[in-house]
Amino acid sequence: MVNQSTFHLMGFSETRDMQILHSAIFLFIYLTALVGNSLIITAVALDRHLHSPMYFFLINLSLLDVCSISTTVPKSITISLTNNNMISFAGCVTQVFLVVTFVGGELALLTVMAYDRFVAICHPLQYTLIMNWDACMQMVAASWISNLIHAVLETSFTFVLNFCGTNIIEQYFCDIPQLQKISCSDTNVNQVLIFVLGFFIDSFCFAFIFASYGYIFSAVLRIPSVQGRYKAFSTCTPHLTVFSLFITTGVFSYMRPKALSSPTVDLVSAVLYTVLPPVLNPIIYSLRNKDIQLAVWQIPRKLKHLIA
Repeated sequence: MVNQSTFHLMGFSETRDMQILHSAIFLFIYLTALVGNSLIITAVALDRHLHSPMYFFLINLSLLDVCSISTTVPKSITISLTNNNMISFAGCVTQVFLVVTFVGGELALLTVMAYDRFVAICHPLQYTLIMNWDACMQMVAASWISNLIHAVLETSFTFVLNFCGTNIIEQYFCDIPQLQKISCSDTNVNQVLIFVLGFFIDSFCFAFIFASYGYIFSAVLRIPSVQGRYKAFSTCTPHLTVFSLFITTGVFSYMRPKALSSPTVDLVSAVLYTVLPPVLNPIIYSLRNKDIQLAVWQIPRKLKHLIA
């Protein structure tokens, strides 16, 4: 029983015109994500007024978004342009590892950001003491390290399987469920292990975020002034919107009924959770945060000042 040395990814179309159109659309989306997230990172880095835990976590979220979309979209563009949908075994292993790392890292960071908002609103007098820079660094490091370990386990569980039959992956990147479908090994144990691992991690993050916002909403509603409630809600709205987008696309991709599953639906749903969040996250934060808007507009002046 010999493993496949290469796999073939699913393209979006077999006609040349549609392949070029797909390449153009994905290139536009990719550049939009790169520019949007780079502007967030640059704006926060250059503006000393934004050197706070909330924006430190935002920089890390933008970095994760850049890494996440760069793992899948450039390869898909290359496939459409060259009409060569082959990916090596090592390339597939790497792609699975990076997708799990960055998608899981985004969930972990959104959990940390929920805790930051909880402390800021429910314990404002103790905020600087609790959310000191050492604590922030440790939280971000913990989210990265835990997801690297998670990615190692998920990738190991997947590639101990044998792939000796078809090598066609019905997805535009190496996705674990699709790899399990084409394996000639018994995948029941792998499916259970991956489900249990993912269930406990995801359940903890979801429960923590929902509990945090339960306390946040309770605290905000006790604020006597309308302006105070609005200001408190405005600091939470971008994070809550980003989290809702992440959850909605992720749940649709992995928890929808099997009756709604087909190669085309699987392809579209994967685009939703791997492409939409990195593109929309910086837009959401820019539209809902006046400090970010001001910092972005001041980037040319500050860069000119630094160069001079």
